[in-house]
Amino acid sequence: MPRKLPLHVERNTVKGNTYLSFRIRSQNGPRIRLPDDPTSEEFRLAYAAAMGGTQKPATKKDTPDSISAKIDTYMKSPAYTGLSDSSKDGYSSRLEQIRTDHGHRAFSGLTKERIETFILAPLANKPGAALDTLKKLRILINHLKLTPDPTAGIKRPKSGEIRSWTDAELAAYERRWPIGTKQRTAYALMLNMGTARIDTHALTWPQVDDGACYRRHKTGVAVDMAVSEDLEKALAATPRKHVVVITTAYGKPFTVDGFSRFMRDAITAAKLPLSCQPHGLRKTLGRLLADAGCSAHDIMAALGHTTLAEAERYTREADRKRGGKRAVTQLNEHRKNKPSQTTSESLGKAVKSDGKTTP
Repeated sequence: MPRKLPLHVERNTVKGNTYLSFRIRSQNGPRIRLPDDPTSEEFRLAYAAAMGGTQKPATKKDTPDSISAKIDTYMKSPAYTGLSDSSKDGYSSRLEQIRTDHGHRAFSGLTKERIETFILAPLANKPGAALDTLKKLRILINHLKLTPDPTAGIKRPKSGEIRSWTDAELAAYERRWPIGTKQRTAYALMLNMGTARIDTHALTWPQVDDGACYRRHKTGVAVDMAVSEDLEKALAATPRKHVVVITTAYGKPFTVDGFSRFMRDAITAAKLPLSCQPHGLRKTLGRLLADAGCSAHDIMAALGHTTLAEAERYTREADRKRGGKRAVTQLNEHRKNKPSQTTSESLGKAVKSDGKTTP
């Protein structure tokens, strides 16, 4: 039976060889190689140094073909440096995680099987992380022109996509938070302007007074809309105590996370399901615009999309919905106007005639 190892010490087997290492997994700490004999004085001293944080893990220089080196190449390129600050934060966070977990792997050695087995499989219980990891790998592969693309044929991990709210859910929220409440104003801004939380918490009165104009923080795209009648009613009932429209109970602007908690509490108080997320209101605006017959280009302008394909998804869904209703309407009309068929009893029988002709 293997000897019980001290705290944070683990056995690792590589190519048939077993070695010991120190690692604090709960802190995602570095792996520090230890002497192989846990009973030796050498091991005791190395373990004490690792526990005390005095020993630094040995660092290996990245080979030019390593994933880590390729991440460095991409992050120095205009494709990355030209991103907005918020996009850089999201990209770097995931890329650095890929570097930590798989930076030592050969970039040119990536295959579909290796990506699925070693990179995506460990994230099976984290579909969101798996999907984002696959997206960032594809960005690297496309930027560095690795052919053939080893991610080709890999299915996108299914994540809990944020959905639009139903009409019944919108009505439930409005019943709980009438016009004049801060919760209703925040809801009206997100629903009628399609703003994300990072944009909504910072909206100012001049921005909504001048026709719902703002610049999306995520993409930098300028959005110029008109104030809808519903939003106008909500704003008219909102006290103007600060240059920012939505403020905390202390009259100060919200932080992004604080605004998220504020909206989550409001949604919970309305007894709506967890799947009703604040960002879903932005998607709801896209749905409502498509249902109203707006073109994909109009939806793209209203929501500040950077590609037409994103807006076309709403119009396709609306067209399918309208098409399904039209199909049933036509079926009903067809049934009403369809002539009655000859009864089965008269089939095959000649019609009797009295020999008289019709004048």
